[in-house]
Amino acid sequence: MAAFAQPVARCTTCALPVVPDVRQCGACIVNPPPLDACLAALPYAYPWSTLVADFKFHQRPGWAASFAALLRAAPWVEPALDAADLLLPMPLSTERLRERGYNQAHILARALDAPKVVHGVLLRVRDTPPQRTLPRSERLLAVQDAFALDPLQVHRVKNKRVVVLDDVMTSGASLHAAARVLRAAGAAHITALVLARTE
Repeated sequence: MAAFAQPVARCTTCALPVVPDVRQCGACIVNPPPLDACLAALPYAYPWSTLVADFKFHQRPGWAASFAALLRAAPWVEPALDAADLLLPMPLSTERLRERGYNQAHILARALDAPKVVHGVLLRVRDTPPQRTLPRSERLLAVQDAFALDPLQVHRVKNKRVVVLDDVMTSGASLHAAARVLRAAGAAHITALVLARTE
């Protein structure tokens, strides 16, 4: 497996591949995303795309430990986790959770760094169509106001370094929407961490 998971140079704020020694891609320089950092361990390509789909849609939560090991093997992940105060899995809507039976991001987060996982702070308050089925402009509209923080737990985010974990990043629309909510609540630093990034 490790042969397919060699680190590649990636933009520090959107995780798209860049040439070595370049920190940010042009798009992020022109339009800075609402993230302080964005990290990805793998490209969303063979064999990972098949394995992640099995993990997510075909009742294979047992893959979480192996995926967590692959995440930790990426040289930039361990420092981000060490620096984080909180590890927040991307939430699913109630409808999606009922349909799937589990939140793959939560299972992956617990396998990655269970003591830092805080479940239920970041909430998905609106169900949206699967992002992979929408063009970018519609993704951005679909996730507006889709996330909120539990009002009783907002204090846990203020002035904290937060890592938001998801399994796959496509356009970044969902992660950006979640980051804006966290930023408005006073999070000091927000890192998006994803297992795989589409390219």
